[in-house]
Amino acid sequence: MQLLKKADPEIYEAIKSELGRERSNLELIASENFPSISVLLAQGSLMQNKYAEGYPHRRYYGGCEFMDRVEELAIERAKKIFSAEHINVQPLSGVPANMAAYFTLANFGDTIMGLALPHGGHLSHGHSVSFSGKWFKVVHYTVDQDTEVINYTTLRELALQEKPKIIVSGASAYPRTLYFDKFREICDEVGAYLVADISHIAGLVAAGLHPSPIPYSDIVTTTTHKTLRGPRSAIIMCKEKWAKDVDKWVFPGIHGGPHMHTIAAKAVCFKEALEPEFKEYQLQVIKNAKSMEMELKHLNYRLVANGTDNHLLLVDLRSKGVTGKDAEESLARANITVNRNTIPYDPQKPFIASGIRIGTPALTSRGMKEQEMKKICTLMDKVLTNIQSEQIIKNVKEEVNELCNAFPLYPELDNIG
Repeated sequence: MQLLKKADPEIYEAIKSELGRERSNLELIASENFPSISVLLAQGSLMQNKYAEGYPHRRYYGGCEFMDRVEELAIERAKKIFSAEHINVQPLSGVPANMAAYFTLANFGDTIMGLALPHGGHLSHGHSVSFSGKWFKVVHYTVDQDTEVINYTTLRELALQEKPKIIVSGASAYPRTLYFDKFREICDEVGAYLVADISHIAGLVAAGLHPSPIPYSDIVTTTTHKTLRGPRSAIIMCKEKWAKDVDKWVFPGIHGGPHMHTIAAKAVCFKEALEPEFKEYQLQVIKNAKSMEMELKHLNYRLVANGTDNHLLLVDLRSKGVTGKDAEESLARANITVNRNTIPYDPQKPFIASGIRIGTPALTSRGMKEQEMKKICTLMDKVLTNIQSEQIIKNVKEEVNELCNAFPLYPELDNIG
């Protein structure tokens, strides 16, 4: 870092400041996590220097023998984790991975079905501002208004009516279990392909703590930086029958040279996911989420779908007279990081929102457990019930600082200055 400090002090200071922010904040954004130092080292390595268009032993550039080894290791390890027939580790992020999956199975203008964004879906599952909403005809399914979970009977009826080419199962803000076997039954009945996007729950699936989509799906996509605790990237898994088409859509269909430094980091992440400690970590992620569920209910907060089965919770703030935007901003002043989030059938616009989404992966990575989760809920409640009181927010920030100091983040980087 001293070399960077001398070469570019402005970027050095930004990186140093971000380390300080991460260390001093309680990170509750469900889609964020803290990968290991080993993952960071691999991603920041000289593997980024090499152009390696193509696939192992079928490259368009010379000098790729070590790139081949890294990519093969990533594939081998991912197959051990997920028991998939074929895996492509080159997708740069989740949206390009979904793009390759859709293009493999459907043509422009075909109908796809995905969970509506305000009900927990993702932009790439058919939202009008995304490629998926512009290049395909989209039909959205929703959650029930009463239970706020997916009603598979209603989903089946919609699929029978619309006859989609693809049904997408997956979400970015859905706190309950996804039943991929039920999706498969509906797909078989209407003649649709099933694409499962498990970006949020991939770590739980890898640890056997959430049903796997692999036996039921034609194609599975996932990012690697959420519960999987790897680098910011993605992979695609599929049946062998789709392997060649998926590979062609990833390269040369969507991108050129793969990011080999990130693939190296994915290989490290997958090795870590094969260790017994990884399952223990994922178990703690769920325990921590359940602990927050119980404490928030005790504090009289309404939770969407009445709780959680996974790593995240959606908190409805309407009874507290606070919007998601106000909550996000006031909690930030106390060094508690969350994101505003719409709730199903939200009367507010998305930029304001009626709720917040909170998750436990990052705090669990710091070593925090149930006792800390309860305390954090209490601290959040102090802020949310006193958002006009700067003194209370200041007091909470001091308590947050004490908690963060008790669970240091990246002590290996103490010499960054």
